[in-house]
Amino acid sequence: MRAPFDGLADPLGALARARGDLFLWLPVLLALGIGGYFARLTEPGPAVYAGAAALVLIGAVLWSRGPEVVQLPAAAVAVVAAGLLLAGARAHQVAAPVLGFRYYGPVEGRIISIDRSGTDRIRLTLDQVVLERMVPARTPKTVRVALHGDQSHLLPEPGLRVMLTGHLAPPAGPAAPGAYDFRRQAWFSGLGAVGYARAPVMVLAPPDPDDWALAGHRARMRLSAAIQTRIPGQPGAVAAALMTGDRSGIAEATNEAMRASNLYHIISISGLHMGMLAGFVFAALRYGLAATGNLALRWPVKKIAAAAALVAATVYLWLAGPNVATERAYVMAAVMLLAVLVDRRAISLRTVALAALILLVAEPESLTEPGFQMSFGATVALILIYGPWSAVEHRLPVLLKPVAMLLVTSLAAGLVTAPIAAAHFNRMPEYGLLANLLAVPVMGMLVMPAGVIAALLSPFGLAAPALWVMQQGTAWMILVAEQVAALEGAVLAVPAPPAAVLPLLAGGASVATLGRGVARSAGGLMLALAAALWVGAARPALLIAPEGELVGLMTPAGRALSKTGAGFVAESWLEADGDTARPETAAARAGFSGQRGGREAELAGRRLLHLTGKAAAEKAPDACREGAVVVLAAAAPKPPEDCLWVDQTILRQTGALAIDADATGALVITRAAEVAGTRLWSGAGPKGRRAVPAGQ
Repeated sequence: MRAPFDGLADPLGALARARGDLFLWLPVLLALGIGGYFARLTEPGPAVYAGAAALVLIGAVLWSRGPEVVQLPAAAVAVVAAGLLLAGARAHQVAAPVLGFRYYGPVEGRIISIDRSGTDRIRLTLDQVVLERMVPARTPKTVRVALHGDQSHLLPEPGLRVMLTGHLAPPAGPAAPGAYDFRRQAWFSGLGAVGYARAPVMVLAPPDPDDWALAGHRARMRLSAAIQTRIPGQPGAVAAALMTGDRSGIAEATNEAMRASNLYHIISISGLHMGMLAGFVFAALRYGLAATGNLALRWPVKKIAAAAALVAATVYLWLAGPNVATERAYVMAAVMLLAVLVDRRAISLRTVALAALILLVAEPESLTEPGFQMSFGATVALILIYGPWSAVEHRLPVLLKPVAMLLVTSLAAGLVTAPIAAAHFNRMPEYGLLANLLAVPVMGMLVMPAGVIAALLSPFGLAAPALWVMQQGTAWMILVAEQVAALEGAVLAVPAPPAAVLPLLAGGASVATLGRGVARSAGGLMLALAAALWVGAARPALLIAPEGELVGLMTPAGRALSKTGAGFVAESWLEADGDTARPETAAARAGFSGQRGGREAELAGRRLLHLTGKAAAEKAPDACREGAVVVLAAAAPKPPEDCLWVDQTILRQTGALAIDADATGALVITRAAEVAGTRLWSGAGPKGRRAVPAGQ
C-alpha cells in the first residue's frame, strides 16, 4: 500500500488503505503549500492567512471525527494550508532591514563568515554592523563585502571586529524577467547589503574568547589553516573544504573544473560527506566491536556504532557551520541513525519523508534551493534502485560488485539530479558519470577515512601519514576534474526552462514514485508535459539590464551584447540562453554597430540605440524619433515621446526588461518587477524595513 489513488473501483477502500501511507505524502503536500506561497505575485494578507488557518483547523477536525470518505482529502488540504502558513511565518520571522540606497563610507562589523566571490576575491560577511548616519533599527543585520586591492596584511578570522571603507548596495534583483532573484535568498539569510572595499581593512578588536556562538567558526578556520599548512596548494584547499567546509582557499579555476566535471558536490559539504563520515565511523565501530568475540554478543554493537556515528556527525555539523546544505545533510544522516537506535529501517522512503518534513518545517525556504531538490531526489532514486540491485548483486563476481554498485548508484542519482541542475544552472556536464566513477571512490575509501584518522591522531602528533593519504586523494580528484573538464563537449549548455517546468518535474516524479496505476500514469504525463514546455521555450529577442548598463539582442549566432562589462548580468543572460560563449565573445558578435557610448542595432524593423557614458543624456533627444527603441544608461530629466524610451528612472520601477515582437510587429514588454511580484524581499515588505539614512 503506497498511494492514495490505488483501486479506483473501490474508492472507499482505497481511501481507507491510504491512511497508513499518508505519511509518505506529507512532505509533498506541505511542499505544495510552501510552493504556493513562493509562487504568489503578492504577499498574502490577513484574509489569506486566516483562511489557511481555518482550513487547517477544519481539516484536523474532519480527519479525527469526520466520515471516512472526507478524512483523507480534508487532511491533505489542511497540510497544504499549513505549508503556506509555515512559509509566511518564516518570511516574517527572518525580516530584517535591507539597505535602500547606494552607500559609500565607513562600515564597521564583526566577521562571521569568510568565503570567495565569483571573481576569486576574499569575501567577508559581517554582523553587528555600524554604518555612518544610520540608526541601529534601520541598519542591515548582516552585510557581505568583497575585498579588492592589497589586503595581505589581513588574516581574517570569525569574531574579528573590523572597519573598512565600503561601497554597499541592496541585494540585486533579477538580471532578466523570471531570472533568479537573489533578493529572496538574501532576505532569508538576513543579508541586507552587498558590496566591495578597495582600501585596506582595519582591525579594531580581536575575537571575543567567550563568544561561543562563533567557537565553531573559529575552530573551523584554524583547522582549515592547519590542513592547508600541512597540505600545500589546491589539494590542501580541497582537503580543508572536505573536512571543515571552508572553501575560501579554493581558486576559481578549481571551482570551474569541478563544476564542468560534475564534481562540485565534492567540495560542498552535503549528504555525501556526512554519509561517508558517519558511515565510516559506524562501520569501523560495528565491525571492530564485532571482532571482540563474546563481548559483542552481550553488547548492542549496532546501536553503539549508530550512537557514535551520530556524535561524529554532530561534531562535523558544529565544525562545518550551520549552513543550509550541512544542516540538511545532518538531518538526513541523523534520522537514519536514530532509526537504527529505535530498531527501524535506516534507509527507507519513510526516513526520507521524515527528514524532508523536519527541514520543511524548520526552513520552508529550503524547498526553493537546488541543494534540497537534488539531495532528496538522489536519495529517493537510490532507495528505489536498491530493490532491483539486491535482486541481481549476488550474481556478480565479488571483485566486480563494488564497481557495478557505484556505476548503478551514480547513474540513478545522476539521471534524477541532471534535469534539476540543468534547470537551475543551465549547464549539464556530459562526462559527469565518468568523473564521479573516478573520484568518488577515492573520496569515500581514502580521503574521508584518512581525515577521520588524522583528526584522532593529531593530538599525539601522528597525523602526518593520514594527511599524506588525504593529499594524494585530493590531488587525484583535482586531476580528474581538470582532465574531464578539458574534454571536448564536456559541458552541454541548456536554455532556462519556463517557471512551470520545475514544479511539474517535482510533482510528476512524486506522483510516479508514490502512486501506482492511474496515478503513476498521471505522474508520467506531468513529466512529459514538463519536457515539452522546456523544449518549446523561446528566449526573449531583447534584454535590457536592470540599470540600463547592458542590452542583449538575440541573433542567429546567439545573443549579441551592446558592450563589454556588466559581467554578472551578461553571464546570466548567456547561461539562460544555453550559450557557452564568454561575454567578450558575445559583445563581438554581429548585431550592434557604432562607436562606444552610442551602439545601434535593429529590433523588429525598428532602430535600437543603447546610449552610455557622460554624454548619453545629450544624445537622447536626437536619437528618439520615428518609433525607435532607445535605452539610456542614465536618468533623463524629461523623457522624449516619439520613441520607446527606457532610462534608469523607468528601470527603477520596472526592473530588467524583456522585449519581443508579436505576429503584427508590435513590441511586447515583460517587466521583471511584474514577474517577481511585490513580496517582502522585493522592497514591498513591512513599512520601514528598507534602510535609509538617519533623518530621512
